[in-house]
Amino acid sequence: MVSRFRNRTEAGQILAQHLTAYTNRENLLVLALPRGGVPVAFEVATALNAPLDVCIVRKLGVPGHKELAMGAIASGGIEVLNNDVINTLAINKEIIQGVAAEELQELQRRDRTYRGDAPPINVKNKTIILIDDGIATGSTIGAAIALLKQQQPASIVVAVPVAPRSTYKELHSEVDEIVCLQTPELMSAIGVWYEDFSQTTDEEVRELLGHFRF
Repeated sequence: MVSRFRNRTEAGQILAQHLTAYTNRENLLVLALPRGGVPVAFEVATALNAPLDVCIVRKLGVPGHKELAMGAIASGGIEVLNNDVINTLAINKEIIQGVAAEELQELQRRDRTYRGDAPPINVKNKTIILIDDGIATGSTIGAAIALLKQQQPASIVVAVPVAPRSTYKELHSEVDEIVCLQTPELMSAIGVWYEDFSQTTDEEVRELLGHFRF
């Protein structure tokens, strides 16, 4: 096992090797959390011969410390809050609502940008492999899981290159399976596990998704 991934492409290729049991499976759908999860998921979907789409969720960053998540939102009014962060920093309801309103605009913009006029994703009775380039607090992936569960998939598999051991254990009770390549005891940021963690652009997301749109 590598200690650091060269980039998201390599992480996706290695992750796919741990998901071969799902190759060519009927009713399988790979969903990526944009933007960084898309290059990882592209490699998995290609290897498994599965369709690829995006599950758009937005992190609610603490004002002044946007990388620190106090929660996340997803389509359909889904909101998952990180009460530990909120209580520790004494963040009031008005601040949370203000950040959520801003992130809702970005969520809607990304949906238009990445999916255009494509119909809503139908996940009912499908096996979902939900992918990101890593998990930090778990708020974003938690919002995505909550969104998907509302739509009654057959099963949900979370697959990520890296996640804190505590979050990895917590997710076991939330989904049917979790595949994670690295589970450090302490984790400061996802980017330290990549040699190249440059930002994925909207154009790259559209290009990668375009390979799966016919």
